[in-house]
Amino acid sequence: MRSRTGLVLAVCAYAWWGGLPLYLTLLAPTGAAEVIAHRVVWSLVCCLAVVAATGRGRELGSVLTNRRTAGTLAISAALLTVNWLVFVYSIESGQLVDGALGYFINPLVTVALAVVFLHERLRPAQWVALGVAGSAVMVISLAYGRFPWIAVVLSLSWGMYGYVEKGVGRTVSAVTALSVETLWAAPLAVGYVVWLTADGRQTFVGAGPTHSWLLVGVGIATVVPLLLFNGAARRLPLSVLGLTQYLCPVMQFLVAVVVLREPMAPARWVGFAIVWVALAILTADALRAARRVPRIT
Repeated sequence: MRSRTGLVLAVCAYAWWGGLPLYLTLLAPTGAAEVIAHRVVWSLVCCLAVVAATGRGRELGSVLTNRRTAGTLAISAALLTVNWLVFVYSIESGQLVDGALGYFINPLVTVALAVVFLHERLRPAQWVALGVAGSAVMVISLAYGRFPWIAVVLSLSWGMYGYVEKGVGRTVSAVTALSVETLWAAPLAVGYVVWLTADGRQTFVGAGPTHSWLLVGVGIATVVPLLLFNGAARRLPLSVLGLTQYLCPVMQFLVAVVVLREPMAPARWVGFAIVWVALAILTADALRAARRVPRIT
């Protein structure tokens, strides 16, 4: 029963993230930077409400007074802000396919980061998967005559965010961590909104009440899947949770191609197919390794 609940929560979280581009398209004509500013502000409001409702105020206070933990979360806040900004830009500029590619290759980037920062030794299949993924990026770059920077920045920023978060994840709850991260980013976000308002370019009021509520809703749309994912992570084995993560980029890819009608030239299909082969190799190897780990009874 616990595993079934965890699976439902994981699917809901990744489906939410996968469908989020549909919501973000409703925010036009608001630019990516203004969307992120409101995302930070209203996410902070939602997080603080959840912290108060769940009695985690003492935990939040202890994190804020711990220089090391607060400093670590400042780094993760910067990485998260970059990730959010580039993702929203990918939708705004009609390049969500590249955004989906970034989240497809993220598991491979995570493996590469483990080698660089944790000095882990890779199994042969993992090296093969990384090599195949690298060739996919080259194919896509050559086909379009430009480096797929959106995909690379998204995968690197999210991979690095996960690496930094790993250092505090065992002692700090997800909602508390996001509260501190948004607190770090809030002064810049509020300052940007004030500057836009003074310059007469803000859209929170000028675009009508419906648009205002949609911008407020970005905070809810950020916090809810995080809570769902946190619940899933506590109930599911890492191997199962890792498999469900592919639902997010698959949905983003379908939204980009089917709903938003972004072009997919044959060379781009080839590049994505190579990435999917790399992910298949990586997944098969991870499942094989998980079966070899003896169960503790």
